[in-house]
Amino acid sequence: MQKKILHWEMGSVPYEEAHKLQHLLMKEKKNGNEEDYLLTLEHPHTYTIGVSGSEENLLVNSDYLKANGIAVQHIGRGGDITYHGPGQLVAYPILDLDHFVKDLHRYLRDLEEVLLLTVKQFGVSAGREKGLTGIWVDDEKLASIGIRMSKWITIHGTALNVSTDLRLFDNIIPCGIKDKRVTSMSKILGYTIDIEDVTPVYVNSFSKVFGIDRVEKKSNEFLIGSRIYTQKVENRNALKAEIS
Repeated sequence: MQKKILHWEMGSVPYEEAHKLQHLLMKEKKNGNEEDYLLTLEHPHTYTIGVSGSEENLLVNSDYLKANGIAVQHIGRGGDITYHGPGQLVAYPILDLDHFVKDLHRYLRDLEEVLLLTVKQFGVSAGREKGLTGIWVDDEKLASIGIRMSKWITIHGTALNVSTDLRLFDNIIPCGIKDKRVTSMSKILGYTIDIEDVTPVYVNSFSKVFGIDRVEKKSNEFLIGSRIYTQKVENRNALKAEIS
């Protein structure tokens, strides 16, 4: 039986909207929807704090956040605090691992492999760091991973720094690890990489690692169960999820 995934390339989406959509897709899948999804997108400036995180690792106050238009979201994924923003390729696989391999640690390692294969295509040699998730270059974190799983259905995913403004990480202790810094593909290579060039490589790498036979790219409007979601783009901006 062929494995298929629906890929939705969403552009720039506010974190809260993408979070709601992930949970809605998870609910649909728990109610019998057999489709597996891969959402790729960027977020406006956002700090997210996972279930093992603490605001002690957020080094700026609310006045600074408000003045700079940075949102803070407490969410249900694993891990501590991280930054999402322009220039970062975020991917949210909403999968039923019944269709793949029902092994949480294998799933995490597979996501790392997707990232490693992706950056390798651009001449970046990255690796794993013992005892830590994500991918690394010379002790600097290039991509992070945080997931949540319920009844073997996954949400959240990976965040790859393509051309991210790394100064935004100076306001936090990324992932709660004090002695590690972050990097980006553009910093490593010495020139700017566009997310639009990285996304198809990521999707292809994802297909290879997870044994996907067919990727069906969805338009800005598609049907999930009995609901229709429409993406409206204004200046490459945000998703509006409209339920008919």
